[in-house]
Amino acid sequence: MARAETRFVCQNCAAAFPKWAGKCDACGAWNSLTEESVQKGPPRSLGGGSSAKGRPLSFVGLIGDAQAAARRASGIAEFDRVCGGGLVPGSALLVGGDPGIGKSTLILQAMAAAALGKGGQKLDCAYVSGEESLDQVRLRARRLGVAEAPVRLAAATSVRDIVASLDRADAPAMVAIDSIQTMYLDNLDSTPGTVSQVRASAQELIRLAKTRGFTVILVGHVTKEGTIAGPRVLEHMVDTVLYFEGERGHQFRILRAVKNRFGPTDEIGVFEMTDVGLAEVPNPSALFLGDRQREIAGAAVFAGIEGTRPMLVEIQALVAPSTLGTPRRAVVGWDGNRLAMVLAVLEARCGVPIGGNDIYLNVAGGLRISEPAADLAVAAALLSALTHQPVPADTVVFGEIGLSGEVRPVSQTDARIKEAEKLGFTAALMPQRRGRGMERANTGGLQARELTHLRHLVALFENAQRPERKLGAGGGRP
Repeated sequence: MARAETRFVCQNCAAAFPKWAGKCDACGAWNSLTEESVQKGPPRSLGGGSSAKGRPLSFVGLIGDAQAAARRASGIAEFDRVCGGGLVPGSALLVGGDPGIGKSTLILQAMAAAALGKGGQKLDCAYVSGEESLDQVRLRARRLGVAEAPVRLAAATSVRDIVASLDRADAPAMVAIDSIQTMYLDNLDSTPGTVSQVRASAQELIRLAKTRGFTVILVGHVTKEGTIAGPRVLEHMVDTVLYFEGERGHQFRILRAVKNRFGPTDEIGVFEMTDVGLAEVPNPSALFLGDRQREIAGAAVFAGIEGTRPMLVEIQALVAPSTLGTPRRAVVGWDGNRLAMVLAVLEARCGVPIGGNDIYLNVAGGLRISEPAADLAVAAALLSALTHQPVPADTVVFGEIGLSGEVRPVSQTDARIKEAEKLGFTAALMPQRRGRGMERANTGGLQARELTHLRHLVALFENAQRPERKLGAGGGRP
């Protein structure tokens, strides 16, 4: 008989120690060690193991059928886009997000759409809830208008029971587990949500999904740092990791792929939270710019790329004289370190006295931008706020700024310009294009002003000011 052994496991990094300590020596977290009992001996599986016999590389099926590898569309275009065009049979997805952001709503709507055949074929779907009762799930489905969808519901937390009901030849095509932190294995002497339970439960469910060929979607909680709770190895075990982002007070929600073995990463899907659930946003650029005020100082429209999708978003800046010894820097939706770099380049390379002011920067719509192509748009918004000269309303801005002040080219210039033209923009401030043989790309009817140095952008605002004024004089007051 296997002998039990007690150890203390860090719930932050999954490091194990023979005795308790107040601080984890591996990650430095305090009061994160909990006592767990493990069985000595070989691990026990909850189901029959699959054959490890080798097969030729030409075998593409997941359960013995050569046609089984075709993607399955859920019927929600934005969700399928982030997944790479649909769900791959036998794959495992992990969806994380803040509490109350709409993870369960998104998964239930995707399950209902797939069961109703909105993706082209009706799929057998099962939704397993470990946090709500069946009546609570039915109430949410009625509010979302999907109560008539043929989705099988179950309220269970025991992985052994779930595996026993799914381990059969006619297993569902899609299975959702909400959430993985509530699942437990009865052969582990630890409470649900601990590192051992989360890791072992996910391993059993993923093994069964790959054996039976169904897609399993795991809903995961996040920590206060914004990462998915549980061991870091959980993200390595699954095939796709999706983060559901957004502000609670804002109607927009962003579904972002940070890992995808079957499609591109950094792809996003945009949703709008309504009274009847999440609604797809097929044209996010028009929605993000819908409330934009034209001809206002401190705002610039950035032509960015999110995954494979071009997207236009407004960047807002506010520059105010500071009465503090250390001026404030508040950034929402962008990297604060890149803001500090842009401010330093403006002051050191272009002679713009802006560092002594309070700086507030915001990406409108709740979107988070990570690509360096937003540097030039941020600089334009800062200069506009400093000089009180608005950026022309029909102009988009994009480009990367180097430490010497040079404006560097960015990728997918044509896609950015085409998206701007589609929304009615007629001008662009952009880096100098460098192509094969120094050929210039076609910009159609859009007038492109190519900048090679940040001084050229500063000169545009200096020329727009009154002749007796100098850029930055008077601490940023008009």
